[in-house]
Amino acid sequence: MSRTISPDFPDLTPTQQSLLHELRQNSARAVMMHQLISEKLGLNATDHKCLDFLNRTGPVTAGQLAQLTGLTTGAVTNVIDRLEQAGYVIRDKDPKDRRRVVVKPAEGSSAQISPLFNSVMHSTIKILSRYDEQETNLLLEFIRLCNEMTLAEMEKMKDSTDFNQTSAE
Repeated sequence: MSRTISPDFPDLTPTQQSLLHELRQNSARAVMMHQLISEKLGLNATDHKCLDFLNRTGPVTAGQLAQLTGLTTGAVTNVIDRLEQAGYVIRDKDPKDRRRVVVKPAEGSSAQISPLFNSVMHSTIKILSRYDEQETNLLLEFIRLCNEMTLAEMEKMKDSTDFNQTSAE
């Protein structure tokens, strides 16, 4: 299988073009892997990733989950409904403000998911061990910037009525 370098960005160096290609590959494969895991859990991929956010952050409001994920509050409400119905999360009163509702992982839900990621985590740690601290910090900065950019691009898409507007900027 040959690697096609996009002619859309002629000003990039061959290495930068290769990196863009590999980032797209990584993104696509991550989506496919998470779809497979979602199917094993009886969820769709969006619900699975929202559950992942909840397992990592702990109890949050629907609005906070929307901010974390970049999804609309309406979409998050539907996700929470499905996750609650499947037994993965519960809605509870916020201990700091009894008027607010927080969503938290149901007891044991993380234990169902963790085994599906053990091999991936060990393989990732093995890859990370190839890099020294300075290289790891560079990778960390790059990933953080990519994550920030992704959320910003999602916001542009949500705010735009014309999809073509977002890709032209």
